[in-house]
Amino acid sequence: MYKFLNRFVLSLLVGTCFVGVNGLSAHMAEAKTTFVTIGTGGITGVYYPTGGAIAKIINDRQDTLGIKATAEATGASVFNINAVGTGDLDFGIAQADRQYQAYEGLSEWSGKPVKDLRAMFSLAPEMVTLVVAEDSGIKKIEDVKGKVINIGNPGSGNRQNAIDIFDAIKIDYKKDFRAEGIKAADAPRMMQDSRIDGFFYTVGHPNGNIKEATAGLRKARIISIPEIPALLESFPYYSVGYIDMASYPEATNAAEGKIPTVSMKATLVTNAAVSEEVVYNVTKAVFESIEELKALHPALADLTKEGMLEGLTAPLHPGSERYYREVGLIKD
Repeated sequence: MYKFLNRFVLSLLVGTCFVGVNGLSAHMAEAKTTFVTIGTGGITGVYYPTGGAIAKIINDRQDTLGIKATAEATGASVFNINAVGTGDLDFGIAQADRQYQAYEGLSEWSGKPVKDLRAMFSLAPEMVTLVVAEDSGIKKIEDVKGKVINIGNPGSGNRQNAIDIFDAIKIDYKKDFRAEGIKAADAPRMMQDSRIDGFFYTVGHPNGNIKEATAGLRKARIISIPEIPALLESFPYYSVGYIDMASYPEATNAAEGKIPTVSMKATLVTNAAVSEEVVYNVTKAVFESIEELKALHPALADLTKEGMLEGLTAPLHPGSERYYREVGLIKD
């Protein structure tokens, strides 16, 4: 009986030790995990699934990276840059033009540049997309005169892109047509309800809102925007891009194939204060999983490692730069 009691007490002590050690190990593992947030955009755009795809790549490798990521729906570029600047977000997706303006202290950031903003890599190209109702009579961008066109809500990338284009082609958006300021996500319905003649939306393709706009009862087309030398000379982040009309078979000009427009890159940005090791590991994980990333959304299908270093208009974060030098994407 005495031996039995001794063995029983010993087994309890050993069991308790194992529970304590296992619990401590779990606590230590949790303590070593770095939690990061990624600001994206509205759930109907490309930023939200792109941020989700990056978070998935990180979380699938949580055990080796020690990082857990959460992608959050936000107000997109301006919101993300400001939140990254204040440290409320660790990473954010933003248009290349907004990245440039924030770092240089232009536009909304006039006099208060976000000098802690750092670039990591670029993502899908974003196209300035002008969708118009077929019955509006608009066949080219100059035909917007006298019409009702949504250029985007104040503070949005859409709005500034539209204004830049109109300035470059000498059209006064305050006088030559009626410029509305509604959110891009609301514009397809507004056009179908005949409340506007067309709208601008800077976005990666294919896009659900553009599909909605071109598939309604009111027929619609996407207007080509040929190369504008004055625009390209004035702004380092704009380039010529092409919209594949195969993505919008119900548009009245679907047979045109690929049409030219103004393009720029979506980019992932962070703050200079974010750990070099964390940024390095996130960059490495994404670049080593580029095929996985490309498969997660059609807008990412044409990504290349070399192309992901284009359109970065703020300084590189040291963590990203370290990785690029390691793999030879940046050479001395």
